[in-house]
Amino acid sequence: MPVGNIAPPDTIYAINGVRLGVSAAGVRYQDRDDLVLIEITESATVAAVTTSNAFCAAPVVLLRAHIKQASPRYLIINTGNANAGTGEDGLRRAKAVCAAVATKLSVTPESVLPYSTGVIGEPLNDKAIVEGLDAAKDNLSADNWPRVAKGICTTDTIAKLDSMQITMDDGQVYHVTGISKGAGMIRPNMATMLGFVATDANIEAKLLQEMLTKLSNESFNRITIDGDTSTNDCCTLIATGKAEGECIDSEQHPHYKALYQGLKSVFVRLAQLIVRDGEGATKFITVTVTGGETTKECCDVAYAVAHSPLVKTAFFASDPNWGRILAAVGYAGVRDLDTSKINVALDEVTICERGGLAPDYTEAAGQSVMSRPEIKIHIDLARGDSQDTVYTCDLSYDYVKINADYRS
Repeated sequence: MPVGNIAPPDTIYAINGVRLGVSAAGVRYQDRDDLVLIEITESATVAAVTTSNAFCAAPVVLLRAHIKQASPRYLIINTGNANAGTGEDGLRRAKAVCAAVATKLSVTPESVLPYSTGVIGEPLNDKAIVEGLDAAKDNLSADNWPRVAKGICTTDTIAKLDSMQITMDDGQVYHVTGISKGAGMIRPNMATMLGFVATDANIEAKLLQEMLTKLSNESFNRITIDGDTSTNDCCTLIATGKAEGECIDSEQHPHYKALYQGLKSVFVRLAQLIVRDGEGATKFITVTVTGGETTKECCDVAYAVAHSPLVKTAFFASDPNWGRILAAVGYAGVRDLDTSKINVALDEVTICERGGLAPDYTEAAGQSVMSRPEIKIHIDLARGDSQDTVYTCDLSYDYVKINADYRS
């Protein structure tokens, strides 16, 4: 079961300039939505970040090329099949999908961005996708965000979406709505397995790409479930420019800071929902490292702890085996680390003080914290002013069961 607060927002704002359609194409799953079509207005600017995995999927290869060649008008997303590890055949099938979308909607193939998620190494059922396009096209709607959030899921148990309205000091109003998917094979190194966020703000293209890179690094690039970087990770940010107001073309624009913070709120929420829905997860864990010389070394320490199977299984068992946390800190690769200065706490309970067992620590207090569904680990390196935070979950029996049966 997902952990903690997974409730959708009270209001899901339609984004002027974006319409979404969905259909049950039978790409892999039967009798469920698995094909999504997103239409973008011609005035929009679009930015994307993609996986750092060298074995990236065919749709990622094509997306990278298309976004440089033309202004995106349509996004086509299938679930159930990643079209990764499929060589030239996979690229041919991805191109066939883009060509079919282009023909049906009177655009160029280069203006279509493809996305796939699911099983790696199996031929894409592009025929099913092409046959499902009409149904997805016919229900294009600005209000389809909730249904589309479900339509991009694979092993996810919840749809992941967030939405907010941002009002500037001068009364200008912007809206942001986004969806994401992912529950396993999560250590993105760019974004999440799939993420789509749209705003009606008018944002210059170069600045939008810079914003997306920063937003990803502060959200999707700070989560891990199992330490595996997918072949298909993509995150796309759309700015339709349909809201009133002049173009935001620099960080000095009076609307930039508030808009960026609003976008960040949605990005972080979508990223946290992925961890809360981690395969087999029973605990949501926030790892914050402070007192580092650089942000990078704080992130390295946080990820060492968050990736550790021994740490993650200890949290699943509610076992305060805090030596596993110290071991992870020690092998994180921080140069000249003075362990005699390090402090570690689980929520309000200090477990390690100046590199050793805290004088007031008790096993009962440690176990009480470890039994909670949401836990914060605070590690103070006491060597600088930098800090960073990573979100993760525990590792349970069900994680093994889910992944052992994934292709069944």
